[in-house]
Amino acid sequence: MKLYPCAKINLGLNVTEKRPDGYHNLETVFLPIGVCDELEVETSDVDDVPSEDNLVTKAYRLMAEVFALPHLRIKLTKNIPMQAGLGGGSSDCAYTIRAINEICNLGLSVEQMRLYAAKLGADCAFFVDADTENPIPAYATGIGDIITPMKPLECLRGKYLVLIKPNVAVSTKEAYKGITPRKPEETPSVSVLRPMKEWKEWLTNDFEASIFPLLPVLKEVKDALYEAGAIYASMSGSGSTVFGIFDTMPDLSRQTKLSSSDYYAKTIRL
Repeated sequence: MKLYPCAKINLGLNVTEKRPDGYHNLETVFLPIGVCDELEVETSDVDDVPSEDNLVTKAYRLMAEVFALPHLRIKLTKNIPMQAGLGGGSSDCAYTIRAINEICNLGLSVEQMRLYAAKLGADCAFFVDADTENPIPAYATGIGDIITPMKPLECLRGKYLVLIKPNVAVSTKEAYKGITPRKPEETPSVSVLRPMKEWKEWLTNDFEASIFPLLPVLKEVKDALYEAGAIYASMSGSGSTVFGIFDTMPDLSRQTKLSSSDYYAKTIRL
């Protein structure tokens, strides 16, 4: 079978407290978007899985430890950029669990698959039932593993989403090092229900405060998106993708920071 693990963006991201185990609690709204990898999973005479230690391989190994699986062939083709704050690796992990559940007739529920996915990454659980044809946002808390589905955000329907990833990488360790946890006045799940023109004031990503000084080009891209007419712009997750939401298809050719051939750039209709 062939599946298409999708990317996500974060609509707001608040780091609310540091936990005794060293992790951080956060609150964010995940939105699945139509940028996808390709994942092929089928039964085989011998195991044929990616040899590198990625999340697809880890998902396969985790399921094989718990269940008597047949030999499987797993092939992954990457389209979602890596270290981008778009959740590509986490999505590949969750979709691998989905595929194994279906092919091997394990009969696992969504909640059961989320429990397995959460063992491998904080935001993996979200992607277990993420769907770009029916993009249901989810409010995530804990370390990103407690998922509460939300109603569709009708304000996004028909809008244009621009993704820009300069050729830089963000260290999650460095990102958290500069964070001062705080409890905001309202959660992102409330802020996204405001008119989109108010999102700039209410819907913030705490990682921008620590990452923008380290990588000024990301702040420059965000500013350029607003100059190009974005209703709202933000960095996604703790990665190096900045996105903008537009009413109409934007002309980015006049914005040097948005048209560089060195950048990953993608525009999709929501």
